[in-house]
Amino acid sequence: MKRRVFVVALLALGALLALAVGASAQRSVLPSSSCGPVQFKGSGKPDVIIASDLPLQGAGRSQTVEMTKAINFILAQHGYTVGKWTVGYQSCDDATPQAGKWDSGKAAANAQAYAADKSVVGVIGTFNSGAAQIEIPVLNRAAGGPVAMVSPANTYVGLTHAGPGTAPGEPGKYYPTGKRNYIRVVAADDFQGAADAILAQRLKRKSVYVLNDKEAYGLGVATNFRNAATKLGIKIAGFEAWDPASSSYEALATKIKRSGADAVFIGGLVCENGGKLVKDLAAGLGSDVQLMAPDGFTPISAVVQGAGTAAEGLTVSVAGLPNKQLKGAGKAFLAGFGKVIGKEPDPYSVYAAQAAEVLLAAIARSDGSRGSISAELFNTKIKNGLLGSFTINKNGDTSSNPVAIYKIKGGVSTDLMVIVPPVDLVAAA
Repeated sequence: MKRRVFVVALLALGALLALAVGASAQRSVLPSSSCGPVQFKGSGKPDVIIASDLPLQGAGRSQTVEMTKAINFILAQHGYTVGKWTVGYQSCDDATPQAGKWDSGKAAANAQAYAADKSVVGVIGTFNSGAAQIEIPVLNRAAGGPVAMVSPANTYVGLTHAGPGTAPGEPGKYYPTGKRNYIRVVAADDFQGAADAILAQRLKRKSVYVLNDKEAYGLGVATNFRNAATKLGIKIAGFEAWDPASSSYEALATKIKRSGADAVFIGGLVCENGGKLVKDLAAGLGSDVQLMAPDGFTPISAVVQGAGTAAEGLTVSVAGLPNKQLKGAGKAFLAGFGKVIGKEPDPYSVYAAQAAEVLLAAIARSDGSRGSISAELFNTKIKNGLLGSFTINKNGDTSSNPVAIYKIKGGVSTDLMVIVPPVDLVAAA
């Protein structure tokens, strides 16, 4: 596959120019209140539209805006053409200024707009699992067949398969037609929860207090961690919700300290006052208590911004390999895209780019209809792709499930280790 790597590298250089001058733009096909103009190449209008659905406001904005650039970078490499079709791209926002993160009403409105416009054949998103719970069933019932969805970031288990911590009726209730239209290129939280439990064990933690934000993602990953930690013989000192709207977490820190826990696992999102939570926990518990968080606490820069020096030593797990371990096509993407944005790409930009490649490949294999494209998602077989080699199973899950662990040192993210949890621990999570 050396030729493929060489081609990607050349295309990356070409895309640098294409992103600057090669793409055309037309008025928004999807509602301009949520979506930017259509990006495509040539005159007239594209044959089909793909949209990204990400929260472009709030603490994580720098991360998600970069993801949209990564998607457009991949489309530029393909000349906005795949198979028989010219492809247009619209970046859509599922966040609101008031919420400062994804919003349920905005997600629902976006999904209805995608379903209603028959030129939309695929969606890259969502970022948040709660938004996916709203959007998947709407797109599953769309006229002309289910609209394909490829998520670069959703990790809540119940979106694709049942297991501990999932709700009754999941995942079937998200697919009212009985046909699947959603896949993800990132490991689910049963893998992430298991990996964080292994991390706690390697750090010689004996008792962990587990917090959750009561939302699908935060509660789900917290439950997965609790189950896996219990199987490993780690004591769960407490399991309770934290209020993202609270002005102080000093009382919570006092309660945790009284429990005797030597670690705290935080299930939730950094944009939900996560920086303040870390700051108050660190002040109340001291440096001997290890604070641990899942990928909801990315971008890690947002944690540092919110917690300051109190974030020192926090571990953050992110499904997938760190940038430094990517090879071949992944390494070439980082080099080419890094030149475009002028910095080291965020790890999630690689996921966004891989999601775009998977969706484009499904379109190329299809007959161009919504239903055909959705069906082709489940025939995905990637060899030496941006994230390495993987397949997608009948549930919509990836076969590649490494989990990277990062640690904040000196106010920046540093690579700590990569964990691939064993199947039996994942099953218990």
